[in-house]
Amino acid sequence: MTLPDSNWPELPLEEWEATRATLHMWTQMVGKTRLALSPMENHWWQTALYVSARGLTTSAMPYGGRDVDIEFDLLEHRLMVRVSDGGHATVPLEPVSVAEFYERYLGVLHQLDVPIHLWPEPVEIPHPIRFPRDHVHASYDAPTVERFWRLLVDVDRVFKAFRGRFVGKSSPVQFWWGSFDLAHTRFSGRRAPTHPGGIPNLPDWVTREAYSHECMSVGWWPGSIGGPIREPAFCAYGYPAPPGAAEAVIRPASAAWVPSLGEWILPYNAVRVADDPDDVLATFMQDAYAFVADAGGWDRRALER
Repeated sequence: MTLPDSNWPELPLEEWEATRATLHMWTQMVGKTRLALSPMENHWWQTALYVSARGLTTSAMPYGGRDVDIEFDLLEHRLMVRVSDGGHATVPLEPVSVAEFYERYLGVLHQLDVPIHLWPEPVEIPHPIRFPRDHVHASYDAPTVERFWRLLVDVDRVFKAFRGRFVGKSSPVQFWWGSFDLAHTRFSGRRAPTHPGGIPNLPDWVTREAYSHECMSVGWWPGSIGGPIREPAFCAYGYPAPPGAAEAVIRPASAAWVPSLGEWILPYNAVRVADDPDDVLATFMQDAYAFVADAGGWDRRALER
């Protein structure tokens, strides 16, 4: 086992895009398992994964009088499936195709008597390939995945501190396997206008449940080759979009409004190289929240600690 040697590691997207794309599909399989087993919560919160001391976890899920949890151990590079009756099994994280990993994963669930049905098509990506047919994505670079996990640990810590300063309704810090990002959301308490939907390969009714109430979100994601943001970045936005967002002054100076996304974007590298990365990120989130809340007329005295 090789431990990461520093916090806020470098993670250029081009260095691990093939691995990221493969890992994305693997997390979707596990996320769909959460969707199948966990009771419904606000805004699909029951489907997300969480940063753990070793990687990403589902937390405990009920199944037939037992609990099941699944964890991507990104230090020893194995997927661990554990059942409250003492059963457990692993799937190695190694360079194999999505189709091969899917077969191994379903085999482990069957072995542990958790034979659930998963919809085998990825969501929130254009041109999806069904898991049993995906022989395209088959990369796994272990050292880079460890850096990815270490980055999530850092972001998770700062996001949780930000969450703790808000006493209104707010989400846990969650890893969303559809969009492959880590995010946290605060809510005003009021219902929102109907969301227009339009996310690739995702029914609009799913999106409308996610954005049923006025909210402000912060997040981190690894970027997208060929997209408007090609490197890791933090984002912040409100729904509905606050008027005047494009002219808002959001610190640090490296943060900017991106009209095509409707979000403020802060490059990850601007945080990583700062003297105090935690403070820079916290300032970005607080400025964005304050603007969204003030523009939207949120009752901040009642909502903030």
